[in-house]
Amino acid sequence: MIKAALLKPSPFKIGCLVVFAALCLFHSFENKKPVLLASFDNRITDALFHLRGIKPTSGSVVLVDIDDASLARVGQWPWPRNIVADLAAQIHQAGARSIGFDILFAEPDRTSPKNHLNGILQLIDYSLDPLEREKLQQNPALDNDLILGNTLSQIPSVLSYAFLTSRNSMETAYPFPSCTIHIDPPSAALSDINFIPATKAVVNINEVAQSESEGFFNVFPDASGTVRKIPLFMSLSNVPYPSLALEILRIGKGEQDITIHVSRHVQTPKKIILGITIGDSFIPTDDQGQISVNYRGPVKTFPYIPAANILEKKQLENLKDKYVIIGTSAAGLLDLRATPFSNIFPGMEIQANAMDNMLKGDPLIYDLYTEIALTYILTAATGILLSALLAFATPLAGALGGLLCMLATLSSSYFFFITNNKIVGITFPMLTIVIVFLVVTIANYFFAGREKRFIKDAFTRYVSSDVVDEIIQDPSTLSLSGQVRDLTVFFSDIRDFTTLSENMTPEQLGRFMNLYLTAMSDILMKHNGTVDKYIGDAIMAIWGAPLRDNDHAAKAVRAALASIKRLQSLQNELDRKNMPKIAIGIGLNSGDMNVGNFGSTLRFDYTVLGDNVNLASRLEGLTKVYGCRILISESTRNAIAERFFCCPIDRVQVKGKELPVDIFEPLCEGEPDPSLREEVTVFEKALEAYRSQDFKEAHSILVSLAEKNPKKLYTLYLERTEQLMNTPPSADWNGVFVFTQK
Repeated sequence: MIKAALLKPSPFKIGCLVVFAALCLFHSFENKKPVLLASFDNRITDALFHLRGIKPTSGSVVLVDIDDASLARVGQWPWPRNIVADLAAQIHQAGARSIGFDILFAEPDRTSPKNHLNGILQLIDYSLDPLEREKLQQNPALDNDLILGNTLSQIPSVLSYAFLTSRNSMETAYPFPSCTIHIDPPSAALSDINFIPATKAVVNINEVAQSESEGFFNVFPDASGTVRKIPLFMSLSNVPYPSLALEILRIGKGEQDITIHVSRHVQTPKKIILGITIGDSFIPTDDQGQISVNYRGPVKTFPYIPAANILEKKQLENLKDKYVIIGTSAAGLLDLRATPFSNIFPGMEIQANAMDNMLKGDPLIYDLYTEIALTYILTAATGILLSALLAFATPLAGALGGLLCMLATLSSSYFFFITNNKIVGITFPMLTIVIVFLVVTIANYFFAGREKRFIKDAFTRYVSSDVVDEIIQDPSTLSLSGQVRDLTVFFSDIRDFTTLSENMTPEQLGRFMNLYLTAMSDILMKHNGTVDKYIGDAIMAIWGAPLRDNDHAAKAVRAALASIKRLQSLQNELDRKNMPKIAIGIGLNSGDMNVGNFGSTLRFDYTVLGDNVNLASRLEGLTKVYGCRILISESTRNAIAERFFCCPIDRVQVKGKELPVDIFEPLCEGEPDPSLREEVTVFEKALEAYRSQDFKEAHSILVSLAEKNPKKLYTLYLERTEQLMNTPPSADWNGVFVFTQK
């Protein structure tokens, strides 16, 4: 039995199975994350950047911008290189630590005066002999490239160049950075280190390439086109070369040596890079020597100074002790990239972010092992918790649980990102949460949902759809086992049904009963009643079960009045179909009753039992005696208080009951018509006289009532008073009428 129960499928077990399958799938990835997951993780990281907002910079990096305004003031690009030389000289004189060019000077300056000497001499009609002309053309003052190169050779500057990674057969030039590179451990072969390889370098022309060092400015966007990483080293012919940002930083710090730390594991095909050291600063990288850029904010988070301002000797005070990058934000010069903050981001500011990360020692770190551990923990914990909530709690609790699991997963990523500058992918746990939610919800529909569908299918035959919906939403309110509850029970019956049925064929009787029972049942269920059973032409209904209802008595009385009203419109339908006229009686009683499933182990009914049920049935029978349409007990009258206008009918002791009970006829809900109130008031006086044994006074009042409205109730009391006047009762008579028959 226990083994069978364990093997029986359930929503919770299915959820746990999904979690186990997810953990196995993640294990199969090993350390290679699928591209789709990596893409989603990157998008989440982008959102975290925006959520974090702007992060303060070190204040040590300044951008000199060849912007649109500078181009308008100085002239179109490319500027004559003597102007670029003047720009660099002004920055150096202002006290900059180092100057880097995010610009490549791969071709000679066509605007150099030496290139136009012949035209100038001809224009001024001045002639030179060939030797003098050659000597003049070799004058450095007439060569803008040499002017720039000579200027750079005298200041702490770094030129940039570009690496190509595509295969080609062209000869390549080699850059000449000035740093000394060490490998830790020294035994590692350069060819075995996992650098990003280049196939060719596009360098500056020799006349310009006189700076203190050079660095490549390559960046590699991911599949979405976003720049997230910057390589600090690349290799060309198995020789490592430093990046522009790294060399600007090194020159500015006055360091000569750079140490590249690689893994010591011999099992890997390539030795992965762990990070680099400049002076006493260690900079962590990924396995290919790239730093994940911890972007400080959107465009112009760093200070920008227009190049034209520097040439005009403005804002020079902002350059002292700064690392300066000269570049462009002009859209026409096409040095714009995409970053997590913007799709239009100047390349020089990407370099500035990388430098600032190295200065503050806070580049982002992709923590693979933390991600693996966190993925296992979050996938298992949130998956099992969510499965339990969806399987055993309410739908609202399950939905809130799923939301909390998602928030907990996002919060863990936010915690590592904000407090530790770590990138930890959470897409896999979040996808697991979504899949668990969907699978367990569907399983609930097919497994746990079957019970709800059973309840709905069963009870819509007896109660209104609104009541069924409430039971479905909160099954804890439903009990199908026997229990004692305070309920109101309803009995109705057609008067002289035997005579009616004898005058109809079976087919006519069937149509008549279906029409009648449908109309009456609709009214009962509309007022939240539960149709217990049909007993021939009789209807039994209850209020307060299976769904608890503290206002069950009022709803039952309201349903009884509505049934009488519906009967009047139903009679018109019966007349059109040549069916007989009908009248019904209704009895109601409230009190403690035993409600639940009763019967045998093979067949049972959901019904109510008890003495109070029998009283309601007796009251329905008494409606014929008093000529009333509805009779309610004293307990029902007390429960509805003053919301319904009722007429006291009698104090009776029905068959099978030892104690007498006051019975009433509800006439309407709310305030009655004045004439009706007056008639009831007069009858109450007659009833008071009757119970105090003043039968003569009671008889006199009843005669006047019967003359105005010859009701059966008045006739009944007239007969009683006449009999009691002829045969007076004993002195202890209490006005109770005892019924010896049902």
